[in-house]
Amino acid sequence: MASVSVAAARGESRASQLYACVAEQGTAAHPHVKGDALADSPDAPRNLADMVHFLCALHGRHPGVIDHAAGRAVESAARRWLTRASEALAVERAYLARLAVAVGPVPGTPGGAGNEAMLVAQRSALGVLAQSDRRGCALGAALAFAIDWAAVRGPLDRAARRLGIEPPHFGLGSEGELRPIADDCSEERALLFGARQLALQQRGLWDLLEARAQARSAL
Repeated sequence: MASVSVAAARGESRASQLYACVAEQGTAAHPHVKGDALADSPDAPRNLADMVHFLCALHGRHPGVIDHAAGRAVESAARRWLTRASEALAVERAYLARLAVAVGPVPGTPGGAGNEAMLVAQRSALGVLAQSDRRGCALGAALAFAIDWAAVRGPLDRAARRLGIEPPHFGLGSEGELRPIADDCSEERALLFGARQLALQQRGLWDLLEARAQARSAL
Protein backbone atom coordinates (compact mmCIF):
# COMPACT_ATOMS: atom_id res chain seq x y z
CA MET A 1 0.00 0.00 0.00
CA ALA A 2 1.08 3.62 -0.36
CA SER A 3 2.96 4.88 2.66
CA VAL A 4 0.75 6.86 5.02
CA SER A 5 1.64 8.29 8.41
CA VAL A 6 0.28 6.68 11.55
CA ALA A 7 -1.42 9.96 12.45
CA ALA A 8 -3.17 10.08 9.08
CA ALA A 9 -4.31 6.49 9.45
CA ARG A 10 -6.07 7.07 12.79
CA GLY A 11 -9.76 6.47 12.32
CA GLU A 12 -9.01 4.05 9.50
CA SER A 13 -9.20 0.28 9.77
CA ARG A 14 -6.95 -1.63 12.15
CA ALA A 15 -5.09 -3.02 9.15
CA SER A 16 -4.48 0.43 7.68
CA GLN A 17 -3.12 1.68 10.98
CA LEU A 18 -0.92 -1.40 11.35
CA TYR A 19 0.50 -1.08 7.84
CA ALA A 20 1.08 2.64 8.36
CA CYS A 21 2.91 1.98 11.61
CA VAL A 22 5.28 -0.54 10.01
CA ALA A 23 5.83 1.62 6.93
CA GLU A 24 6.66 4.67 9.04
CA GLN A 25 8.75 3.10 11.79
CA GLY A 26 10.15 -0.14 10.38
CA THR A 27 12.69 -1.35 7.85
CA ALA A 28 11.35 0.26 4.67
CA ALA A 29 11.71 3.81 6.03
CA HIS A 30 15.22 3.44 7.41
CA PRO A 31 17.95 5.48 5.64
CA HIS A 32 20.38 2.55 5.68
CA VAL A 33 17.90 0.55 3.61
CA LYS A 34 16.66 3.40 1.42
CA GLY A 35 20.12 4.71 0.55
CA ASP A 36 22.95 3.13 -1.44
CA ALA A 37 24.83 1.56 1.49
CA LEU A 38 23.36 -1.84 0.65
CA ALA A 39 23.09 -1.31 -3.09
CA ASP A 40 25.64 0.61 -5.13
CA SER A 41 28.28 1.90 -2.73
CA PRO A 42 31.82 0.47 -2.77
CA ASP A 43 31.16 -0.81 0.76
CA ALA A 44 27.92 -2.59 -0.20
CA PRO A 45 29.39 -6.14 -0.11
CA ARG A 46 30.66 -5.65 3.46
CA ASN A 47 27.45 -3.93 4.50
CA LEU A 48 25.37 -6.74 3.06
CA ALA A 49 27.51 -9.33 4.82
CA ASP A 50 27.09 -7.45 8.09
CA MET A 51 23.33 -7.29 7.56
CA VAL A 52 23.04 -11.01 6.85
CA HIS A 53 24.97 -12.02 9.96
CA PHE A 54 23.07 -9.68 12.26
CA LEU A 55 19.67 -10.67 10.86
CA CYS A 56 20.69 -14.29 11.29
CA ALA A 57 21.74 -13.63 14.90
CA LEU A 58 18.48 -11.85 15.71
CA HIS A 59 15.91 -13.84 13.72
CA GLY A 60 17.69 -17.01 12.66
CA ARG A 61 16.86 -19.05 15.74
CA HIS A 62 13.76 -21.06 16.60
CA PRO A 63 11.37 -20.08 18.10
CA GLY A 64 10.95 -16.68 16.49
CA VAL A 65 8.35 -13.95 16.83
CA ILE A 66 5.74 -15.77 14.74
CA ASP A 67 6.39 -19.12 16.45
CA HIS A 68 5.85 -17.56 19.88
CA ALA A 69 2.74 -15.70 18.77
CA ALA A 70 1.17 -18.89 17.41
CA GLY A 71 0.51 -20.00 20.97
CA ARG A 72 -1.30 -16.77 21.84
CA ALA A 73 -3.77 -16.39 18.97
CA VAL A 74 -7.50 -16.56 19.71
CA GLU A 75 -9.19 -15.88 16.37
CA SER A 76 -9.36 -18.94 14.10
CA ALA A 77 -8.16 -17.08 10.99
CA ALA A 78 -5.16 -15.78 12.92
CA ARG A 79 -4.32 -19.29 14.17
CA ARG A 80 -4.47 -20.69 10.64
CA TRP A 81 -2.23 -17.94 9.29
CA LEU A 82 0.26 -18.28 12.15
CA THR A 83 0.56 -22.02 11.51
CA ARG A 84 1.37 -21.41 7.85
CA ALA A 85 3.62 -18.48 8.68
CA SER A 86 5.60 -20.57 11.17
CA GLU A 87 6.37 -23.01 8.37
CA ALA A 88 7.34 -20.13 6.07
CA LEU A 89 9.56 -18.68 8.79
CA ALA A 90 11.50 -21.95 8.87
CA VAL A 91 12.24 -21.37 5.17
CA GLU A 92 13.41 -17.83 5.97
CA ARG A 93 15.72 -19.14 8.70
CA ALA A 94 17.26 -21.65 6.31
CA TYR A 95 17.70 -18.85 3.76
CA LEU A 96 19.49 -16.69 6.32
CA ALA A 97 21.75 -19.56 7.32
CA ARG A 98 22.69 -20.27 3.72
CA LEU A 99 23.46 -16.60 3.10
CA ALA A 100 25.51 -16.33 6.29
CA VAL A 101 27.78 -19.12 5.06
CA ALA A 102 28.03 -17.66 1.56
CA VAL A 103 28.91 -14.07 2.54
CA GLY A 104 31.87 -15.11 4.69
CA PRO A 105 32.78 -13.80 8.16
CA VAL A 106 31.33 -10.77 9.90
CA PRO A 107 33.22 -7.68 8.70
CA GLY A 108 35.64 -6.25 11.23
CA THR A 109 34.15 -3.08 12.69
CA PRO A 110 35.76 -0.58 15.08
CA GLY A 111 33.89 -0.34 18.37
CA GLY A 112 31.79 -3.41 17.67
CA ALA A 113 32.70 -5.31 20.82
CA GLY A 114 29.42 -4.54 22.58
CA ASN A 115 27.14 -5.37 19.67
CA GLU A 116 26.49 -8.97 20.75
CA ALA A 117 25.06 -7.75 24.05
CA MET A 118 22.72 -5.44 22.12
CA LEU A 119 21.50 -8.36 20.03
CA VAL A 120 20.89 -10.47 23.13
CA ALA A 121 18.82 -7.63 24.59
CA GLN A 122 16.83 -7.32 21.37
CA ARG A 123 16.15 -11.07 21.21
CA SER A 124 14.91 -10.94 24.78
CA ALA A 125 12.65 -7.96 24.06
CA LEU A 126 11.18 -9.64 20.99
CA GLY A 127 10.54 -12.84 22.95
CA VAL A 128 8.70 -10.96 25.68
CA LEU A 129 6.65 -9.04 23.13
CA ALA A 130 5.65 -12.13 21.14
CA GLN A 131 4.66 -14.02 24.29
CA SER A 132 2.65 -11.22 25.85
CA ASP A 133 -0.50 -12.30 27.67
CA ARG A 134 -2.20 -9.08 26.59
CA ARG A 135 -4.68 -10.23 23.99
CA GLY A 136 -3.82 -8.94 20.52
CA CYS A 137 -0.27 -7.84 21.35
CA ALA A 138 1.52 -10.96 20.12
CA LEU A 139 -0.63 -11.04 16.99
CA GLY A 140 0.23 -7.41 16.25
CA ALA A 141 3.92 -8.19 16.61
CA ALA A 142 3.64 -11.23 14.34
CA LEU A 143 1.71 -9.35 11.66
CA ALA A 144 4.19 -6.48 11.82
CA PHE A 145 7.07 -8.91 11.49
CA ALA A 146 5.55 -10.44 8.36
CA ILE A 147 4.91 -7.02 6.83
CA ASP A 148 8.36 -5.73 7.76
CA TRP A 149 10.11 -8.88 6.56
CA ALA A 150 8.83 -8.21 3.05
CA ALA A 151 10.95 -5.02 3.18
CA VAL A 152 13.90 -6.93 4.70
CA ARG A 153 13.77 -9.34 1.78
CA GLY A 154 14.74 -6.48 -0.60
CA PRO A 155 18.38 -6.19 0.55
CA LEU A 156 18.50 -9.87 1.52
CA ASP A 157 17.54 -10.93 -1.99
CA ARG A 158 20.05 -8.44 -3.40
CA ALA A 159 22.78 -10.14 -1.36
CA ALA A 160 21.58 -13.55 -2.54
CA ARG A 161 21.70 -12.63 -6.22
CA ARG A 162 25.20 -11.22 -5.82
CA LEU A 163 26.17 -14.68 -4.59
CA GLY A 164 24.29 -16.60 -7.26
CA ILE A 165 21.64 -17.82 -4.81
CA GLU A 166 17.99 -17.90 -5.87
CA PRO A 167 15.77 -16.32 -3.18
CA PRO A 168 12.96 -18.59 -1.96
CA HIS A 169 9.29 -17.78 -2.32
CA PHE A 170 8.10 -15.26 0.25
CA GLY A 171 5.48 -17.17 2.21
CA LEU A 172 4.70 -15.03 5.24
CA GLY A 173 1.52 -13.69 3.70
CA SER A 174 0.26 -11.15 1.20
CA GLU A 175 -1.42 -7.88 2.10
CA GLY A 176 -4.70 -9.38 0.99
CA GLU A 177 -4.26 -12.18 3.50
CA LEU A 178 -2.93 -10.13 6.41
CA ARG A 179 -5.38 -7.22 6.33
CA PRO A 180 -8.50 -9.26 7.26
CA ILE A 181 -6.62 -10.88 10.15
CA ALA A 182 -5.69 -7.48 11.57
CA ASP A 183 -9.21 -6.13 11.08
CA ASP A 184 -10.69 -9.19 12.79
CA CYS A 185 -8.73 -8.56 15.99
CA SER A 186 -11.00 -7.04 18.63
CA GLU A 187 -8.14 -5.57 20.70
CA GLU A 188 -7.06 -2.63 18.54
CA ARG A 189 -4.80 -0.90 21.07
CA ALA A 190 -2.91 -4.08 21.95
CA LEU A 191 -2.62 -5.07 18.29
CA LEU A 192 -1.10 -1.71 17.36
CA PHE A 193 1.12 -1.67 20.43
CA GLY A 194 2.62 -5.02 19.45
CA ALA A 195 3.10 -3.85 15.87
CA ARG A 196 4.74 -0.60 16.92
CA GLN A 197 7.14 -2.27 19.31
CA LEU A 198 8.16 -4.82 16.69
CA ALA A 199 8.77 -2.08 14.11
CA LEU A 200 10.88 -0.12 16.60
CA GLN A 201 12.99 -3.18 17.39
CA GLN A 202 13.60 -3.66 13.68
CA ARG A 203 14.52 0.00 13.36
CA GLY A 204 16.95 -0.41 16.24
CA LEU A 205 18.72 -3.19 14.34
CA TRP A 206 19.06 -0.99 11.26
CA ASP A 207 20.36 1.85 13.44
CA LEU A 208 23.06 -0.52 14.65
CA LEU A 209 23.92 -1.71 11.15
CA GLU A 210 24.10 1.88 9.92
CA ALA A 211 26.43 2.85 12.77
CA ARG A 212 28.66 -0.13 12.02
CA ALA A 213 28.82 0.78 8.33
CA GLN A 214 29.77 4.35 9.19
CA ALA A 215 32.50 3.14 11.56
CA ARG A 216 33.98 0.97 8.81
CA SER A 217 33.84 3.73 6.20
CA ALA A 218 35.70 6.09 8.55
CA LEU A 219 38.82 3.87 8.52
